[in-house]
Amino acid sequence: MADEKPNLEGAYALQTPEDNLTLYADWAETYDQTFAAAMDYRMPQVIGALYAEVAGGRSPVLDVGAGTGLLAEAMPRGAAFEIDALDISPDMLEVAGSKGVYRRTIEGDLTGRLPIVDGSYGGVVSAGTFTHGHVGPEALDELMRVAQGGAQFVLGVNAEHFEAQGFAAKFDSLEPDITGFEIRTVPIYGARAEGDHRHDAAHVVFFAKR
Repeated sequence: MADEKPNLEGAYALQTPEDNLTLYADWAETYDQTFAAAMDYRMPQVIGALYAEVAGGRSPVLDVGAGTGLLAEAMPRGAAFEIDALDISPDMLEVAGSKGVYRRTIEGDLTGRLPIVDGSYGGVVSAGTFTHGHVGPEALDELMRVAQGGAQFVLGVNAEHFEAQGFAAKFDSLEPDITGFEIRTVPIYGARAEGDHRHDAAHVVFFAKR
């Protein structure tokens, strides 16, 4: 990583939590400019707007894989949600925390047990952590644990990752515990995006915990 700048290809190639920590330690200070702005990254705005539309004011909200806080920044003006940021990277959380958009930041690894009490959240959102090299469907069990009954979920999942990692089968297994399941497919990047991934899509998954 010392010989090249962190980029999307490197993020998609991550294999372990340790790899994640290393890449995002290098990327945290420039992520908003060299990735989000450069690629016209639209998912934070999409997820923020959709959560505000469907959540009915449910709060507090857990922003899963919050990174530098782009999703909380993108919440529509007037959406009075208390939001906590969860991420494995302390460096990304430091940037997110400096923006003043979160109630608190939480360092946690979605591949294990989170440092969060059962039933803590009325909503769960995620813009970019369910993607190549990051988190698969197994993390949904832990997110269900920390959600309250009736909690609204709005999760963006990279469409190729959704198919490759078996998200459909996982949601089928969760059917007794969720309601209002819906999927919408949206572009991840806007018109200014360049490179091999500029046309990538995400499945935005909606459901509520029973």
